Amino acid sequence: MKNFALIGAAGYIAPRHMQAIKDTRNQLVAAYDPNDSVGIIDSHFPDADFFTEFERFDRHVDKLRRAKHDNKIDYISICSPNYLHDSHMRFALRSGADAICEKPLVLNPWNIDGLQEIEKDTGCKVNTILQLRLHPAIIGLREKVRNGKHDRKHEVDLAYITSRGHWYLQSWKGDTKKSGGIATNIGVHFFDMLHFIFGEMQDNVVHHVSDTKAAGFLEYEHARVRWFLSVDVEDVPGALRAAGQRTFRSITVDAEEIEFSGGFTDLHTRSYQEILAGHGYGLEANRTAITTVATIRNAQPIGLQGSYHPFLNRCR
Repeated sequence: MKNFALIGAAGYIAPRHMQAIKDTRNQLVAAYDPNDSVGIIDSHFPDADFFTEFERFDRHVDKLRRAKHDNKIDYISICSPNYLHDSHMRFALRSGADAICEKPLVLNPWNIDGLQEIEKDTGCKVNTILQLRLHPAIIGLREKVRNGKHDRKHEVDLAYITSRGHWYLQSWKGDTKKSGGIATNIGVHFFDMLHFIFGEMQDNVVHHVSDTKAAGFLEYEHARVRWFLSVDVEDVPGALRAAGQRTFRSITVDAEEIEFSGGFTDLHTRSYQEILAGHGYGLEANRTAITTVATIRNAQPIGLQGSYHPFLNRCR
């Protein structure tokens, strides 16, 4: 049985990590979040120590390590706001624990270099949650692409609209310096998926960026991709919106819809199983996706030119 600590216990994704720790028959011994709305812990690990001040959490983790206590932390799971991931992974490694970090790993690719140096110094490892790589439909599509003819590139359209209320732009997620912007916050796992399926990225063109949506064109070894991401409910197709639907996801490859709406419930547990078995995805596996979103964040959008996603016509 391994001992876990959790940073970001009050966040949206934290319960999936708690469930994964429980499913893999390990224990959560300590958790930290400046927000104390963490009653969900009782459903998983009611005996876990909890801290709202990082300094006290730090002291507790260090005390367990120095005393070689039975509850010495083996892994620190990180579900904090995006801009804090880098610092919290550094804390984990320097505390003698391996890290398990949510997406996006970091906001900029050079942060990966610094973390790799700390891995060498400490002998500890960063593991990342790239759960779409474990989805059966994605694995199947990757094998199909790898085993298929490479005389032409696949034509891919990706649209993901996950509408958010007014709170979104008032939270850290609406601050580009903290979240990385729309493409980073809600799109990084899709960009990793595209790289995983279609190979190395060759071109990155940005057509549109705003606080609530972004769109562009990506070219990979085996695909040309038009993409559109949004948190604006007005971007949900009219008929679906009239029926009360507030989200929309579509991925087509050569005009054929890829269905992978199911099979998500246990992917965090699957990720933990792979990590605990020594087969997790490390720092370098994230570099292409992080470079992609950092480039998008810093690019000058070119507008409705070239190969752009048709949903952008609504933004005229």
